[in-house]
Amino acid sequence: MMNDIVIVRYGELALKSSSVRNWYEKTLVNNIESMLKQYGVPYSDISREWGRIFIHSADPDAPKAAADVFGVVSTSPARTTEASIEAAARLCAEVADGFVREDESFAIRAKRTGNHDFSSRELGMKCGDAVWAMLESKGMQPSVDLTDPDREIFVEMRQKYAYVFTGQVQGVGGLPLGTQGKMVSLISGGIDSPVATWMMMKRGVEIIPIYCNNEPFSDERGRQRTMECIDQLQKWCPGHPFKVYEVPNGQNLRAFIDNCDRAKTCVLCKRTMYRIALEIMNIENASGIITGSSLGQVASQTAANMYAEVYGLCAPLYHPLIGLDKDEIVTIAKRIGTFDISIKPAASCAAVPQHPEVKAKSASLPPEESKVEIEDMVRYSIANAKVTKV
Repeated sequence: MMNDIVIVRYGELALKSSSVRNWYEKTLVNNIESMLKQYGVPYSDISREWGRIFIHSADPDAPKAAADVFGVVSTSPARTTEASIEAAARLCAEVADGFVREDESFAIRAKRTGNHDFSSRELGMKCGDAVWAMLESKGMQPSVDLTDPDREIFVEMRQKYAYVFTGQVQGVGGLPLGTQGKMVSLISGGIDSPVATWMMMKRGVEIIPIYCNNEPFSDERGRQRTMECIDQLQKWCPGHPFKVYEVPNGQNLRAFIDNCDRAKTCVLCKRTMYRIALEIMNIENASGIITGSSLGQVASQTAANMYAEVYGLCAPLYHPLIGLDKDEIVTIAKRIGTFDISIKPAASCAAVPQHPEVKAKSASLPPEESKVEIEDMVRYSIANAKVTKV
């Protein structure tokens, strides 16, 4: 007997007001549909009940596909029966046949929602009795352990149907993509910025990637690595195609190297990237700029430098990695599929000075920027940006 449905659970959505919750649920259903199509998973329907979403599909890939949708806490492939205690007990016995083996203990985990003339405890006992009787009929010696069983059988009794399942697929969690507006994200092919972007996607933010191309101070391998990371991130949000800005930044670096304090090149570069990102943010009616900065991880990400980078700029910045160490970031990168891309060989930025500034004085930067035509530089970068859809 095959599973015929997938139970989808969500977390934070349940805390919202009824109108917001309804909108979030509808968005989540649309995103699940897009992910199922990307996986090539057939389904006949996706239905909603209070606190649950149900995917009507027997495909074994459906639970994993739905679990990869932002906002989903967990999924379970389940079998459906009528909403009676007798039907649930029969189905539990069928599920246990071959699932619970000799010398293994079992437990029934029962939950009841709706109006029924029995309690969750009574439901669990009835189902447990049915499993016990089935095992005895097979010549086995049943054993119940409610604390640490070898096997668990879950029963979820709702108003119209009962569902029986044996496990869960952990979901990605967060909020449905598209419920928290749009932001631009400064993405390179390194480990950090794709993870930062993914973390904001997990919070429901639609992303507009920006890649600042530093050629001739970088190489094509670095560009290719970045685009592969963007392609991998796109797999997490089917139905929400990226609009990617590839912005020339090499000429800006040349201007800083030729005219400004060499030690401040990286800080001046980051301030220029923020100006570029702010212009694109306004063009796209977005509401924030995402970076991959993690406090103290590299020379340019000291607290002093991060303050200096935004001195005098009105830019709404989000640093989702700010308190994470490298091991934590790498773990997420491996989970989301960008790590192996980010460690591919590529040339380091050749514009980095031998001794970069690590304690930049904020007030010292505007005088440096006055040595170049900073506004014209930003306008040139925006005017010559390549815009593509992934």
